[in-house]
Amino acid sequence: MVTADQLAALARIALGHVEREYPHIESLRLQSAADLLAPSQLHPIFYGSYDWHSCVHSYWLLARIRRLQPTLPEAAQIDALFDRHLTPAKVAQECAFFQRQGNGSFERPYGWAWLLKLHAELLASEAPWATALQPLADELAHRLTAYLPRLSAPIRSGAHNNTAFALLLAVDYAQTCGDTALLALIENRARDFYGQDRACQAWEPGGEDFLSPALQEAALMQRLLPLAEFHHWLDAFLPQLAQGEPAQLLTPAHSRDRSDGKLAHLDGLNLSRAWCLQALAAGQPEAVRTRLETSAEAHLNVSLPHLSGDYMGEHWLATFALLALSSRA
Repeated sequence: MVTADQLAALARIALGHVEREYPHIESLRLQSAADLLAPSQLHPIFYGSYDWHSCVHSYWLLARIRRLQPTLPEAAQIDALFDRHLTPAKVAQECAFFQRQGNGSFERPYGWAWLLKLHAELLASEAPWATALQPLADELAHRLTAYLPRLSAPIRSGAHNNTAFALLLAVDYAQTCGDTALLALIENRARDFYGQDRACQAWEPGGEDFLSPALQEAALMQRLLPLAEFHHWLDAFLPQLAQGEPAQLLTPAHSRDRSDGKLAHLDGLNLSRAWCLQALAAGQPEAVRTRLETSAEAHLNVSLPHLSGDYMGEHWLATFALLALSSRA
């Protein structure tokens, strides 16, 4: 179970970088030299945390902690941060960035999905800032709705453009907001993309992965399918799971250089795997449940000690730690 002390520690990590403008990495299509602006001019809310999407999901982490433990000393700092930045004027500037020529695919789909999950969290907690953020959530939900029918096949990478991960986050938004059209689209596309997948070989991880394509897909289908249908699908997708196969799917990865931003991804992989493994353990026969939970704990034990200390991991790993710790609870 996630403790108040753990939540406070995660909050302090995020509060330490959401307003840290540099170092910064920007994926930007330049139309002219006039587009070369400071991060805080391009993104008046989400300019910190090294990149836009990490800043967005760090705001989600803070919103989630605020809801789980509103009496933490850090809650006042979170409220003050949100008061400073989640304002209608700044949200309008964030929307304007997406509407500029050439920015239509900026942060697609990873950043889009995290923004929707942030908005869902604010709505679920009845936070006052949800109304201000609504126009940006509407903008990105519209973009996701237009994008999914045009995607001819799922993106099965272990990094930001993984389709299953984005859909999994977007489900939270659609359910919280009562967006039945988006939810139906996500379910239909998930069935198209993954419904016939069988005997997954799980040739992973890649050396720069922070997501497990196999486990993200399974976690998504668990959320969307009726229980009996999901168990039938999972038995076909990972038929040797009860025997601990594929073994590489249940074995933690080890980063050899946490100062390298890409190689540090493997700590994120361990945390995101733990999140999925714990979710998948629910409803499984005891032997399978124990195997999955044991693997999840092993993944956590490898990477929880490395949430801070080097900015290449510190600017984002706490979010995935909260996903994993909350799932364990």
